[in-house]
Amino acid sequence: MRHVGLIAGAAAAALVAAGAITYAVAEDEGSSARTPGAESADAGFARDMAVHHQQAVEMSYIVRDRTKDEDVRRLAYDIAQTQANQRGMLLGWLDLWGLPKVTSEPPMTWMDMGGMASGKASDGALMPGMATNAELRELQGLSGKRAEVLYLQLMTDHHKGGIHMAEGCVRRCTVEVEKRLARGMVEGQESELKVMAGMLKERGAAPRA
Repeated sequence: MRHVGLIAGAAAAALVAAGAITYAVAEDEGSSARTPGAESADAGFARDMAVHHQQAVEMSYIVRDRTKDEDVRRLAYDIAQTQANQRGMLLGWLDLWGLPKVTSEPPMTWMDMGGMASGKASDGALMPGMATNAELRELQGLSGKRAEVLYLQLMTDHHKGGIHMAEGCVRRCTVEVEKRLARGMVEGQESELKVMAGMLKERGAAPRA
């Protein structure tokens, strides 16, 4: 499927760019750039998006074991590799800044959404778009087309939530390379949303309302 091949190329480009961004932030921190504080949007985004990305990686590897469809497996692999790489960068920046990777503050506090806890949050959906533990168990119990559809639906929701968070960093973060990464997340995940919508349509399904 050609559109999945395009995503694979975009993912590879993102991984190459990631290395450049990592070096850039080190250069910034080695100059006169201000190190963000533990309660800053920069730190909050890095902590929360690292958790958000980890679930995307987990879901992607689940579906790779539940389907033989090469397009879905390739998309899942690309998402897992890209988001694992970005997660490593986010956690690396927290180390570079000497900031904690966990905090007592609720998730999304940096976006003034720290009070978003709900029944879904108590079941693992800590941030916008995240799947619940029950949904992950359901995905683990499916195979073939049913697993593909649920994965694409869950990942569509996940990307929409991730885009919301990345756009928040673009508005609120102060470290330019982190804002640049956030912009890249928005562009990459918007592209993948279009691919996933097409793949759902091919399977007689649609994104969840």
